[in-house]
Amino acid sequence: MGGAITTPLPNKLIRIPPGVWVLGFVSMLMDISSEMIHSLLPLFLVGTLGASVVAVGVIEGLAESTALISKVFSGALSDYLGRRKHLAVLGYALGALTKPIFAVANGIGAVVTARFVDRIGKGIRGAPRDALLADLTPPSIRGAAYGLRQSLDTVGAFAGPLLATGLMLAWANDFRAVFWVAVIPAALAVALLFFGVQEPERGPQRRASNPLRRAALARLGRDYWWVVGVGAVFALARFSEAFLVLRAAELGVQTAWVPLVMVVMNLAYAATAYPFGKLSDSMSHRRLLAAGLVLLIAADLVLALAGDWTTLGLGVVLWGVHMGMTQGLLAAMIAATAPEDLRGTAFGFFNLVSGIALLVSSALAGILWEVYGSASTFYAGAGFAASTLLAITLTATRGRRTSG
Repeated sequence: MGGAITTPLPNKLIRIPPGVWVLGFVSMLMDISSEMIHSLLPLFLVGTLGASVVAVGVIEGLAESTALISKVFSGALSDYLGRRKHLAVLGYALGALTKPIFAVANGIGAVVTARFVDRIGKGIRGAPRDALLADLTPPSIRGAAYGLRQSLDTVGAFAGPLLATGLMLAWANDFRAVFWVAVIPAALAVALLFFGVQEPERGPQRRASNPLRRAALARLGRDYWWVVGVGAVFALARFSEAFLVLRAAELGVQTAWVPLVMVVMNLAYAATAYPFGKLSDSMSHRRLLAAGLVLLIAADLVLALAGDWTTLGLGVVLWGVHMGMTQGLLAAMIAATAPEDLRGTAFGFFNLVSGIALLVSSALAGILWEVYGSASTFYAGAGFAASTLLAITLTATRGRRTSG
């Protein structure tokens, strides 16, 4: 552990395997594509297709939870086959194939279909990719590796909205033209993954077995399920980022500039994910989670009270930093608490539970927004985050008393 504290940043970056860098750039390209669309989609749904804010909340919750729920099956399948790369390629390819549908959609049904299939693709690739990253990386630098992949992923997440903003300004708010451009980085992501990642060999002695059988699942211990529970409550407290976009529009931000909200959030996310991932290799995971929850509470309160662009920007930055502190950390905790041959299944179940929570939270956020106003959505998020922080504090205290 001492070596992890004293290792200079450049040396640790050099030690990260090339396959992890490739996975990071694949995520970056796909996020550029996805965020070009998603940063504009709430406005496209409400302004162009006539959807309600409740419908946006349900669509976003259903889309994201579909991705997370489907991860349990792809993760288990990758454990059964002992191979992860080809499932990841399939998932990225599905995502790329759906991008043109957004550009030609004339009704909510087409958008829902495209979001549904796109998120199935995300679900298929997510757990095998996360497990593959753990397979490629030594345990001593795994937090840094997950943080690096998350940082590169998030570079795409702010580059996409930034590109969308520029194109919207250049093309007089032509949503469909921007959606067509998003097809290009998605196709590049699929090609890079297919040709650029070499999956490690598992050995000829490995025998395929069902990772969903009771005996296998019993090997996922209490520490693993604790992380699953924390991830679920995080999802309840952190609804879809579509509501950040809608909050900006409510405060009078011009349509072409609204994607900059996602740029600012993801800049903060990208800048902090690797440093906090590296830090997680050498300090208490629970303390980092607690700090992330404090930031989420602050972000929700600032966004609820925001009356101008400056306050909105502060809330969005706090939201992004909290993401940087917690998302890669949760992935590293899953990798650390799951047996090597069940990593895909472990990531799958983690995301299944989180997906159900995200569906509930996004739908609830939309209802609260419609009935009680936008501030109530963010106050509710702060309440869930405060409850999670209290639960983490109590379980840590009980753990110290038990060990004492």
